[in-house]
Amino acid sequence: QVTLVQSEGGSVQAGGSLRLSCAATGRTFRPETMGWFRQAPGKEREFVAAAGEIATDTYYEDSVKGRFAVSRDIAKNTVDLQMHGLRPEDTAVYYCAANYKPFVDVRMEASYDYWGQGTRVTVSS
Repeated sequence: QVTLVQSEGGSVQAGGSLRLSCAATGRTFRPETMGWFRQAPGKEREFVAAAGEIATDTYYEDSVKGRFAVSRDIAKNTVDLQMHGLRPEDTAVYYCAANYKPFVDVRMEASYDYWGQGTRVTVSS
């Protein structure tokens, strides 16, 4: 069994920055992919970013490209999401997720095996 523990989110003004962290514990081998999703009020959960096992293996949803950066610490089994230039539309509950299977679509929720508890990010205008 794997447990994903997320750091707290926060509230910032538009243009501000936040960093989210997530640690995976409970399994001896590391995930193929660790990702971030978010769910805004009244909307479905959507893909934000994901990272594979090498530094250049990253994926982003179009609206966050150039503003968010996902990174993994393979040794510590953690994944971070550094968010800059936050906008009110980034307001959501953010979830980290871990996938232990190869050759999946990292942008799909169904590809992930374990999920964090969610953390709220609020961006005010």
